[in-house]
Amino acid sequence: MTNSPSRRAVLGALGAAAAVAALPGEASATFGRRVPRESISIQLYTLRGIIGDNPAPVFEALADIGYRKVELAGTYGRTAEELAKLLRRYRLAATSSHVGIDGDLDQAVTDAKTLRNTYVVVPYVNLPTIAEWVAFTKRLDAASKVFRKAGLKLGYHNHAHEFAVLEGKRPYDVITGGTSRRDVHLEVDLYWAVTAGVDPVEVFRRNFPRVRQFHVKDRNPDGSFADLGKGTIDFARIFRGTWYHHVDEYIVENDQPVDALVTAEVGYKYLRDIRF
Repeated sequence: MTNSPSRRAVLGALGAAAAVAALPGEASATFGRRVPRESISIQLYTLRGIIGDNPAPVFEALADIGYRKVELAGTYGRTAEELAKLLRRYRLAATSSHVGIDGDLDQAVTDAKTLRNTYVVVPYVNLPTIAEWVAFTKRLDAASKVFRKAGLKLGYHNHAHEFAVLEGKRPYDVITGGTSRRDVHLEVDLYWAVTAGVDPVEVFRRNFPRVRQFHVKDRNPDGSFADLGKGTIDFARIFRGTWYHHVDEYIVENDQPVDALVTAEVGYKYLRDIRF
Protein backbone atom coordinates (compact mmCIF):
# COMPACT_ATOMS: atom_id res chain seq x y z
CA MET A 1 0.00 0.00 0.00
CA THR A 2 1.35 3.41 -0.97
CA ASN A 3 1.14 6.18 1.58
CA SER A 4 0.46 9.58 0.00
CA PRO A 5 0.91 12.83 1.91
CA SER A 6 -2.16 14.59 3.27
CA ARG A 7 -3.27 17.90 1.82
CA ARG A 8 -2.29 19.56 5.10
CA ALA A 9 1.22 18.08 4.98
CA VAL A 10 1.68 19.10 1.37
CA LEU A 11 0.50 22.65 2.07
CA GLY A 12 2.93 22.83 4.96
CA ALA A 13 5.77 21.81 2.69
CA LEU A 14 4.64 24.31 0.07
CA GLY A 15 4.63 27.02 2.71
CA ALA A 16 8.17 26.14 3.70
CA ALA A 17 9.25 26.20 0.06
CA ALA A 18 7.63 29.60 -0.45
CA ALA A 19 9.37 30.92 2.65
CA VAL A 20 12.73 29.71 1.36
CA ALA A 21 12.00 31.31 -2.01
CA ALA A 22 11.43 34.64 -0.28
CA LEU A 23 14.69 34.67 1.69
CA PRO A 24 17.14 37.44 0.77
CA GLY A 25 19.71 36.26 -1.72
CA GLU A 26 17.88 33.05 -2.52
CA ALA A 27 16.38 34.32 -5.77
CA SER A 28 19.76 34.09 -7.48
CA ALA A 29 20.81 30.82 -5.87
CA THR A 30 21.35 27.75 -8.03
CA PHE A 31 19.20 24.69 -7.37
CA GLY A 32 19.10 21.32 -9.03
CA ARG A 33 15.41 21.02 -9.84
CA ARG A 34 14.37 21.46 -13.44
CA VAL A 35 11.29 21.38 -15.65
CA PRO A 36 10.99 17.88 -17.15
CA ARG A 37 11.35 18.08 -20.91
CA GLU A 38 8.23 15.97 -21.32
CA SER A 39 6.29 18.70 -19.48
CA ILE A 40 7.26 21.50 -21.89
CA SER A 41 4.56 22.58 -24.34
CA ILE A 42 3.61 25.66 -26.36
CA GLN A 43 0.29 27.39 -26.93
CA LEU A 44 -0.18 27.61 -30.69
CA TYR A 45 -1.94 30.97 -30.28
CA THR A 46 1.62 32.29 -30.05
CA LEU A 47 2.19 31.19 -33.65
CA ARG A 48 -1.17 32.17 -35.11
CA GLY A 49 0.38 34.86 -37.29
CA ILE A 50 2.50 32.39 -39.23
CA ILE A 51 0.35 29.24 -39.16
CA GLY A 52 -2.38 30.57 -41.41
CA ASP A 53 -4.22 27.68 -43.04
CA ASN A 54 -1.10 25.53 -43.39
CA PRO A 55 0.28 24.48 -39.99
CA ALA A 56 2.66 21.83 -41.38
CA PRO A 57 5.80 24.02 -41.64
CA VAL A 58 5.24 25.37 -38.13
CA PHE A 59 4.71 21.88 -36.72
CA GLU A 60 7.94 20.76 -38.37
CA ALA A 61 9.83 23.75 -36.93
CA LEU A 62 8.46 23.11 -33.43
CA ALA A 63 9.47 19.46 -33.61
CA ASP A 64 12.98 20.49 -34.73
CA ILE A 65 13.25 22.85 -31.73
CA GLY A 66 12.46 19.93 -29.44
CA TYR A 67 8.78 20.28 -28.63
CA ARG A 68 6.76 17.11 -28.29
CA LYS A 69 3.60 18.74 -26.92
CA VAL A 70 1.38 21.59 -28.06
CA GLU A 71 -1.77 23.25 -26.83
CA LEU A 72 -4.32 23.99 -29.54
CA ALA A 73 -6.33 27.16 -30.08
CA GLY A 74 -8.48 25.99 -32.99
CA THR A 75 -7.98 23.46 -35.78
CA TYR A 76 -6.92 25.76 -38.65
CA GLY A 77 -9.76 24.89 -40.97
CA ARG A 78 -9.21 21.16 -40.59
CA THR A 79 -11.30 18.46 -39.01
CA ALA A 80 -10.05 17.00 -35.78
CA GLU A 81 -9.12 13.83 -37.65
CA GLU A 82 -7.09 15.74 -40.26
CA LEU A 83 -5.26 17.79 -37.66
CA ALA A 84 -4.54 14.75 -35.50
CA LYS A 85 -2.97 13.00 -38.48
CA LEU A 86 -0.82 16.05 -39.26
CA LEU A 87 0.36 16.33 -35.66
CA ARG A 88 1.38 12.67 -35.63
CA ARG A 89 3.40 13.20 -38.81
CA TYR A 90 5.61 15.62 -36.89
CA ARG A 91 5.68 13.62 -33.65
CA LEU A 92 3.63 16.22 -31.79
CA ALA A 93 0.95 15.48 -29.22
CA ALA A 94 -1.89 17.94 -28.73
CA THR A 95 -2.25 17.18 -25.06
CA SER A 96 -4.40 20.25 -24.41
CA SER A 97 -6.92 22.38 -26.30
CA HIS A 98 -8.62 25.69 -25.63
CA VAL A 99 -12.36 25.35 -26.23
CA GLY A 100 -15.65 26.92 -25.24
CA ILE A 101 -18.39 25.15 -23.32
CA ASP A 102 -21.47 26.96 -24.60
CA GLY A 103 -21.69 25.05 -27.85
CA ASP A 104 -22.12 21.36 -28.61
CA LEU A 105 -20.38 19.59 -25.72
CA ASP A 106 -20.73 16.17 -27.31
CA GLN A 107 -18.87 17.38 -30.39
CA ALA A 108 -16.24 19.07 -28.21
CA VAL A 109 -15.69 15.78 -26.41
CA THR A 110 -15.51 13.84 -29.68
CA ASP A 111 -12.96 16.26 -31.12
CA ALA A 112 -10.86 16.24 -27.95
CA LYS A 113 -10.72 12.47 -27.93
CA THR A 114 -9.86 12.38 -31.63
CA LEU A 115 -7.03 14.82 -30.99
CA ARG A 116 -5.97 12.71 -28.00
CA ASN A 117 -6.23 15.62 -25.61
CA THR A 118 -5.73 15.08 -21.92
CA TYR A 119 -6.82 18.59 -20.99
CA VAL A 120 -9.56 20.81 -22.36
CA VAL A 121 -9.45 24.39 -21.10
CA VAL A 122 -11.88 27.31 -21.25
CA PRO A 123 -9.59 30.13 -22.47
CA TYR A 124 -11.46 33.36 -21.78
CA VAL A 125 -14.58 34.63 -20.07
CA ASN A 126 -15.27 38.24 -19.08
CA LEU A 127 -18.64 39.06 -17.57
CA PRO A 128 -20.00 42.33 -16.14
CA THR A 129 -21.82 41.06 -13.04
CA ILE A 130 -21.22 38.51 -10.31
CA ALA A 131 -24.58 36.93 -11.08
CA GLU A 132 -23.33 36.14 -14.58
CA TRP A 133 -20.07 34.76 -13.19
CA VAL A 134 -22.08 32.51 -10.88
CA ALA A 135 -24.18 31.29 -13.81
CA PHE A 136 -21.04 30.62 -15.86
CA THR A 137 -19.48 28.75 -12.94
CA LYS A 138 -22.50 26.46 -12.76
CA ARG A 139 -22.18 25.74 -16.50
CA LEU A 140 -18.46 25.08 -16.09
CA ASP A 141 -19.05 22.64 -13.26
CA ALA A 142 -21.79 20.84 -15.19
CA ALA A 143 -19.62 20.61 -18.31
CA SER A 144 -16.76 19.18 -16.26
CA LYS A 145 -18.88 16.12 -15.46
CA VAL A 146 -19.42 15.51 -19.18
CA PHE A 147 -15.71 15.73 -19.91
CA ARG A 148 -14.73 13.63 -16.89
CA LYS A 149 -17.12 10.89 -17.98
CA ALA A 150 -15.24 10.83 -21.30
CA GLY A 151 -11.88 10.60 -19.53
CA LEU A 152 -10.94 14.25 -20.13
CA LYS A 153 -9.97 16.99 -17.70
CA LEU A 154 -11.72 20.35 -17.99
CA GLY A 155 -10.00 23.48 -16.75
CA TYR A 156 -10.13 27.27 -16.65
CA HIS A 157 -7.46 29.69 -17.89
CA ASN A 158 -7.24 33.07 -16.19
CA HIS A 159 -6.50 36.57 -17.35
CA ALA A 160 -6.07 39.52 -14.99
CA HIS A 161 -9.69 40.63 -14.64
CA GLU A 162 -10.78 37.52 -12.70
CA PHE A 163 -8.67 38.77 -9.78
CA ALA A 164 -10.25 42.25 -9.69
CA VAL A 165 -12.99 42.77 -7.11
CA LEU A 166 -16.43 43.00 -8.68
CA GLU A 167 -19.44 43.72 -6.47
CA GLY A 168 -17.40 42.76 -3.44
CA LYS A 169 -16.14 39.44 -4.87
CA ARG A 170 -13.36 38.25 -7.14
CA PRO A 171 -14.63 36.22 -10.11
CA TYR A 172 -11.69 33.83 -9.62
CA ASP A 173 -12.96 33.02 -6.13
CA VAL A 174 -16.44 32.48 -7.54
CA ILE A 175 -15.05 29.98 -10.06
CA THR A 176 -12.82 28.11 -7.63
CA GLY A 177 -15.44 28.09 -4.89
CA GLY A 178 -18.30 27.03 -7.14
CA THR A 179 -16.68 24.17 -9.04
CA SER A 180 -15.51 20.72 -8.04
CA ARG A 181 -11.85 20.45 -7.01
CA ARG A 182 -11.85 17.00 -8.56
CA ASP A 183 -13.43 17.92 -11.87
CA VAL A 184 -12.25 21.45 -12.72
CA HIS A 185 -8.53 22.10 -12.75
CA LEU A 186 -6.73 25.43 -13.15
CA GLU A 187 -4.42 26.54 -15.92
CA VAL A 188 -2.65 29.49 -14.29
CA ASP A 189 -1.39 32.11 -16.71
CA LEU A 190 1.62 33.48 -14.85
CA TYR A 191 1.82 36.72 -16.85
CA TRP A 192 -1.79 37.63 -16.18
CA ALA A 193 -1.59 36.67 -12.52
CA VAL A 194 1.45 38.93 -12.05
CA THR A 195 -0.27 41.69 -14.04
CA ALA A 196 -3.24 41.42 -11.69
CA GLY A 197 -0.94 41.90 -8.71
CA VAL A 198 -1.35 38.43 -7.26
CA ASP A 199 1.37 35.94 -6.41
CA PRO A 200 1.12 32.78 -8.55
CA VAL A 201 2.63 30.76 -5.69
CA GLU A 202 -0.21 31.87 -3.42
CA VAL A 203 -2.77 31.06 -6.12
CA PHE A 204 -1.22 27.60 -6.35
CA ARG A 205 -1.27 27.07 -2.58
CA ARG A 206 -4.81 28.37 -2.03
CA ASN A 207 -6.14 26.07 -4.74
CA PHE A 208 -3.97 23.01 -4.11
CA PRO A 209 -3.96 20.54 -5.86
CA ARG A 210 -5.97 22.00 -8.75
CA VAL A 211 -3.21 23.79 -10.69
CA ARG A 212 -2.21 21.31 -13.39
CA GLN A 213 -0.89 23.68 -16.09
CA PHE A 214 1.11 26.90 -16.23
CA HIS A 215 1.08 29.36 -19.09
CA VAL A 216 4.65 30.59 -18.94
CA LYS A 217 5.06 33.98 -20.55
CA ASP A 218 7.21 36.90 -19.50
CA ARG A 219 6.47 40.57 -18.86
CA ASN A 220 8.44 43.69 -19.65
CA PRO A 221 8.59 46.49 -17.06
CA ASP A 222 6.02 48.48 -19.08
CA GLY A 223 3.58 45.54 -18.98
CA SER A 224 4.12 44.39 -22.55
CA PHE A 225 4.83 40.77 -23.44
CA ALA A 226 8.38 39.45 -23.47
CA ASP A 227 10.03 36.22 -24.56
CA LEU A 228 10.94 33.94 -21.66
CA GLY A 229 13.91 35.12 -19.66
CA LYS A 230 13.85 38.57 -21.27
CA GLY A 231 11.36 40.14 -18.87
CA THR A 232 10.89 40.64 -15.15
CA ILE A 233 8.94 37.61 -13.92
CA ASP A 234 10.95 35.44 -11.52
CA PHE A 235 9.97 32.03 -12.85
CA ALA A 236 12.59 30.27 -10.73
CA ARG A 237 10.90 31.57 -7.58
CA ILE A 238 7.47 30.51 -8.83
CA PHE A 239 8.61 27.04 -9.87
CA ARG A 240 10.55 26.62 -6.63
CA GLY A 241 7.51 27.61 -4.60
CA THR A 242 5.27 25.10 -6.41
CA TRP A 243 7.62 22.19 -7.03
CA TYR A 244 6.26 19.90 -4.30
CA HIS A 245 3.12 19.01 -6.24
CA HIS A 246 4.01 18.35 -9.86
CA VAL A 247 2.53 20.68 -12.48
CA ASP A 248 1.89 18.59 -15.58
CA GLU A 249 2.52 21.17 -18.28
CA TYR A 250 4.64 24.31 -18.60
CA ILE A 251 3.25 25.97 -21.70
CA VAL A 252 5.27 28.63 -23.52
CA GLU A 253 3.23 31.60 -24.70
CA ASN A 254 3.61 35.15 -25.96
CA ASP A 255 0.43 36.96 -27.02
CA GLN A 256 2.27 39.42 -29.28
CA PRO A 257 5.59 37.92 -30.38
CA VAL A 258 7.96 39.90 -32.57
CA ASP A 259 9.14 36.68 -34.22
CA ALA A 260 6.99 33.70 -33.24
CA LEU A 261 9.54 31.00 -34.05
CA VAL A 262 12.23 32.84 -32.12
CA THR A 263 9.78 33.07 -29.21
CA ALA A 264 9.19 29.32 -29.47
CA GLU A 265 12.89 28.49 -29.54
CA VAL A 266 13.83 30.90 -26.75
CA GLY A 267 10.95 29.59 -24.64
CA TYR A 268 11.85 25.95 -25.09
CA LYS A 269 15.50 26.53 -24.27
CA TYR A 270 14.62 28.66 -21.25
CA LEU A 271 12.37 25.97 -19.74
CA ARG A 272 14.88 23.25 -20.64
CA ASP A 273 17.77 25.06 -18.96
CA ILE A 274 16.23 26.81 -15.95
CA ARG A 275 17.24 25.47 -12.52
CA PHE A 276 15.30 26.21 -9.40
